[in-house]
Amino acid sequence: MPSTPMTIKGAEALRAELQCLKSAERPKVIAAIAEARAHGDLSENAEYDAARERQGFIEGRIADIEVKLANAQVIDPKLLDAGGRCVFGATVDLDDGSGATMTYQIVGEDEADIKTGKISISSPIARALIGKYAGDPVAVQTPGGVKNYEILDVRYE
Repeated sequence: MPSTPMTIKGAEALRAELQCLKSAERPKVIAAIAEARAHGDLSENAEYDAARERQGFIEGRIADIEVKLANAQVIDPKLLDAGGRCVFGATVDLDDGSGATMTYQIVGEDEADIKTGKISISSPIARALIGKYAGDPVAVQTPGGVKNYEILDVRYE
């Protein structure tokens, strides 16, 4: 399986979620299953079914996170010597031509959250930004047509 790029913060967030699932959520669902079993007939026990479904979700998420962490290539953008070039983990300020500026950090797919300005490395805008420098124009092909930006600044935070 290929390695998955991930920032240090993204890896820490996954580890924290894994720890929470294993130490808090898993024991809760096991207790809920035991309590539901105590109510008797399991064939018509909605509490038991819901607890088993929740257990399946938790165990699946634990397995998913463990695989992602095992295959993670953790990258610290501060340690990259990219010479002002836009690379994975970089924070980029863009001008859309109308005077509005946007700031995005290029992160792994699991870390992406547009509300906080984090875009996936596989997104069209991130693919267009990779390898560019401050001052470079960027044309991004979107479903709504081509969007043009200018890179104002590239930082490694």
